[in-house]
Amino acid sequence: MQKVGELISRSRHHLHRSIRPIASLSRVGDSNFPGGTTTTPRTLPGGPVCQPPSLFRASFRRHLILQTASEPVKLNRLSESDTGIVEVKFDRPEAKNAIGKEMLKGIQRAIEAVNGDSSTNVVMLSSSVPRVFCAGADLKERRLMGPSEVQSFVNSLRSTFSSFEAIEVPTIAIVEGAALGGGLELVLSCDIRVCGESATFSLPETGLAIIPGAGGTQRLPRMVGRSIAKELIFTGRRIDANEALSIGLVNYCVPTGEAYQKALQLAREINQKGPLALKMAKKAISEGMEVDLSSALVIEEQCYEELLNTEDRLEGLAAFAEKRKPKYTGK
Repeated sequence: MQKVGELISRSRHHLHRSIRPIASLSRVGDSNFPGGTTTTPRTLPGGPVCQPPSLFRASFRRHLILQTASEPVKLNRLSESDTGIVEVKFDRPEAKNAIGKEMLKGIQRAIEAVNGDSSTNVVMLSSSVPRVFCAGADLKERRLMGPSEVQSFVNSLRSTFSSFEAIEVPTIAIVEGAALGGGLELVLSCDIRVCGESATFSLPETGLAIIPGAGGTQRLPRMVGRSIAKELIFTGRRIDANEALSIGLVNYCVPTGEAYQKALQLAREINQKGPLALKMAKKAISEGMEVDLSSALVIEEQCYEELLNTEDRLEGLAAFAEKRKPKYTGK
């Protein structure tokens, strides 16, 4: 009996040692998820890695979420000779760049990044989604909102577009495809607009028994005139690129697919100018257009005075006298 007991004890001990490498798991930091941990199985000598099915499923889900997650608004700073040019790109293809809560937050973060970077001289706003700039508000998301929530969201949309308009440096909208509703309202918040021949524009809100609520009723008439703006808003009619050019809605209409290159050409021309002068010119025009001429001339005088004692102004004069390109520093 004693020998039998010893045999059983040895067998249990051997079995315990042989399964320990499989069951023993060490916890290590997961670099994909800051502050998180995951379990990593040890490998049997000469054998494959063993991982519990539930752990494998959890790990797979984590990596799937990581791979499919995508920022709806992306920021790209150009380099070398184009340093100073910043691209803001919409990238929500599954919803045609419709503006929902997350996309609105992305626009807000982009504005903060641009305003916080003193090296930015010009901003280009575009879409990475073929044949569409922005389809407007995310109506699927909005259907789930109550009246107070809708009002809060539209107020936030309006203030965000006003913040985009208030960016100190020149902004250029690049439109290939459709710019509808809130998408067009954001385009109206830019300083310069370039479109491809396949671009279309519309404020269709009256067809949904509402009105453009993110600045469309105010910016459009200031741009194209009261009568034309009323027609477009009353009817919700979609206009093509050539008509947009004829009424002054866009600065340039180029062959389809060439809007980005035209905008980049403009951005490069702007980028060579004095950074402080660009900011003051934009301020003088934007603020001056909202007051009477006498008050506007006072604003112009104040903006000019801001530039008198700058290093850039002296550099500009020296470069002119020496017949060379100026090297502006924004000081």
